[in-house]
Amino acid sequence: MASSTSNTVYDIFQSMDSGAPSSSTAAAARAWLEQHSQSLGLFANGKFVCPVGRRTHAVTDSKGGTVCSLVCAEDEDISSCASSAAAGFKAWGELSGHRRAKVLLRLASTLQRYTQCVSELCDLCQSPCPPSALVRLAQYYAGWAQLRDTLMPEWTPRGVIAVVVSEDCSFYSIWIKVFPALAMGNAVIVVPGAKLAPPALLLAQLFMEAGLPAGALSVVTGDGSVGAKVAQNNQISYLTYSGSQQDGEVFSKQTAGWGLPLSVCLSVSAMCPFIIFESADLDSAVDAVIEAAFKKNKDWQWVLFVQESVLDSVSARLKVRMAGLKCVSLPCESDRSRVDAAVQEAVQQGATLIQSSSPPASGALYPPTALCGLAPPSSAAVSPPPGPLLPILSFRSAAEGAALSNRTPHGQAASIWTEDLTLALETAKSLCVGSVWVNSHSVTDPSFPQCGRRDSGNCTDGGREGLYQYLRPSVSPSLTRSTPASLDYATFGTAASKFMVPEGFDPSSVPRSCFQYVGGKLCKADSGSSRTVQSPGGAVLAHCPDGGRKDVRNAVEAALKVQPGWMKKSPAARALSLYSLSDNLEKRKLDMATSIHAQTGISIEEAEKEVEISITRLSDWAARCDKQTGGMLLLPQTGSALSAPEALGVVGVVLPDTKPLLSLVSLLGAAVSVGNAVIMVPSEKHPLPALDFIQVLQASDIPAGLVSVITGGRNQLTHALANHSEIHAVWYWGSMEGCQFLQHTCCSPLKHLWLHCEEEKAKDGGKYWSHPSPSVQEEMWREAVVWKSVWIPTA
Repeated sequence: MASSTSNTVYDIFQSMDSGAPSSSTAAAARAWLEQHSQSLGLFANGKFVCPVGRRTHAVTDSKGGTVCSLVCAEDEDISSCASSAAAGFKAWGELSGHRRAKVLLRLASTLQRYTQCVSELCDLCQSPCPPSALVRLAQYYAGWAQLRDTLMPEWTPRGVIAVVVSEDCSFYSIWIKVFPALAMGNAVIVVPGAKLAPPALLLAQLFMEAGLPAGALSVVTGDGSVGAKVAQNNQISYLTYSGSQQDGEVFSKQTAGWGLPLSVCLSVSAMCPFIIFESADLDSAVDAVIEAAFKKNKDWQWVLFVQESVLDSVSARLKVRMAGLKCVSLPCESDRSRVDAAVQEAVQQGATLIQSSSPPASGALYPPTALCGLAPPSSAAVSPPPGPLLPILSFRSAAEGAALSNRTPHGQAASIWTEDLTLALETAKSLCVGSVWVNSHSVTDPSFPQCGRRDSGNCTDGGREGLYQYLRPSVSPSLTRSTPASLDYATFGTAASKFMVPEGFDPSSVPRSCFQYVGGKLCKADSGSSRTVQSPGGAVLAHCPDGGRKDVRNAVEAALKVQPGWMKKSPAARALSLYSLSDNLEKRKLDMATSIHAQTGISIEEAEKEVEISITRLSDWAARCDKQTGGMLLLPQTGSALSAPEALGVVGVVLPDTKPLLSLVSLLGAAVSVGNAVIMVPSEKHPLPALDFIQVLQASDIPAGLVSVITGGRNQLTHALANHSEIHAVWYWGSMEGCQFLQHTCCSPLKHLWLHCEEEKAKDGGKYWSHPSPSVQEEMWREAVVWKSVWIPTA
């Protein structure tokens, strides 16, 4: 019988307090730590390695006690680990998909045997993760390991993948990247934050027990600089980072110029809208928002948007539900002043304060707090500090609610509460986020693609869509590893164009003057300057505009006006527009072939072949418009989930020198077929085929402003594209210096980057563009879309 001093179930229910904490002593986890003398080293070549003479740092539990110490890896440790990973990749990649699947399935069984130890170690290190979620990951990606060779026959693993995760991320965020990378046949080096390292090392050991080849999975521990050091190793082929926006920006700049593709997930402290409509079950919605906003370990910062007609009802329910809730610990004691300042400012601006209790005089504890009636520009609503704060804003119509929700700089996720399914789906479609939950929140499953938008990241995790970041088409060369150049980022692309004095000028032939295409109109460059275009023999063919920053700005303004309407068009309507573009190109194929021949010097037969392939390529993109549209996901839980590709927005494309027409129509078709607007920068060396293609654009029914063509210096226009905040992606074919500049610059605001070294691509003579492999067009299409997933519970 319970003692008289114990709370009854009724008392707990009335106060909404949690029950008594578990009295577990974490015996299994501590026993595992004792096996390693509470001093954990690296995990490399299939075993624990404790190099001597290294710095160490301590991992502490929630009470400040020491859990264990970790070794800080140095350069020679990283080099040794990368070498073993390269050997592990060879052994792991040579296995059949069936054998890789068997290893992952054995790991699922192993995890089930060690559930208690994994769970206790995660809790000790303040990185809780249910082992069942890890088991589900192993089972799900075992299936993809089995099917990769069948369903993705023309894709190949990248090699050694480095997964860098900061300690403020969840433990699950490591393995949602590691499992698919391994399933696709890559080797993985994990660089976890301090509190994530002990359970990561335990899982690496369990992988070996399941039969993973030595070196296929490594764990490197250390301070915040270790991730950048790992990226500098030439054995690494791909880099992915998870953490906060600020740390991600620093990491992107540290790794710029190393010739590494990088994807980032910046979901930590991302602001996510929680929208309650008047048609919602208010009691359920309020219970859910309290659970999401005030739990200790939350992945995101929620902002509550309530329809005006039910704002008072929601506020009253919040006041009742929050009464008596316990204080929540802040990430660190220094955050206390930020929280106090935000609350004080909100109250001074007229917000109504709802708190579970009075705040303690000092310390890292703070009561759950709601700030009701905030104005949208309030700093507490725009950038709330970390902690148990819930900003509350009101809206009148559904359109206004979606517009207010889209004002946040992040686009990670949203929760919608309404009993009207039509309203829920329409709102989900209009939100600029990657994941939407209807009448639920924070539901995850590896089959559920989660894609960051805007400042939340540029990668997709989960589902089939999340596999492609760890693969590349077999016919496509990877980005060449390099050493960062000594580059002045402030002056890159700002030098004025050099005036060219042509030699051997023939007064009997006057070169033609060309115009660029901006906003549906032919125009000169804003600067009024021109560049001389020469044939391979040195003869002057034409003068083309020398575009710059102002021309890019005009093109973006035109694109932003027309792109939303183009995206809303039906796929069939977009297909008809692309078919008309293909037909008009066919009508001018002789003129286009002559232009290519005069500009590049290739034979007229080769030029005609390039035009023919370009016509077919545009028809291919037209046919694809309504063929790849996502679908319904199969889930282990009750409920339904939908996943669909959406347009990125405005895409800047810097074209290569090889295949000047075919490369243009291939990338243009990929971008506009899914609803993007595009700003094309033709080859600086061979711009005339792109300028002649403008006449094809004018004769088609492509909306004015959807496609702009701006000629000029490659570096100057790359600089303009990179620094425009409304350009959402940059596809670049050019120098390694240009790739380095884009990686360094396009991390704030974050852009999707698709980078290629022109020198490497030119070695195949442009065969990449005309290659018949379906994976080439598949790669282009996937670079042109982001994914949105909608979860709808049914029970």
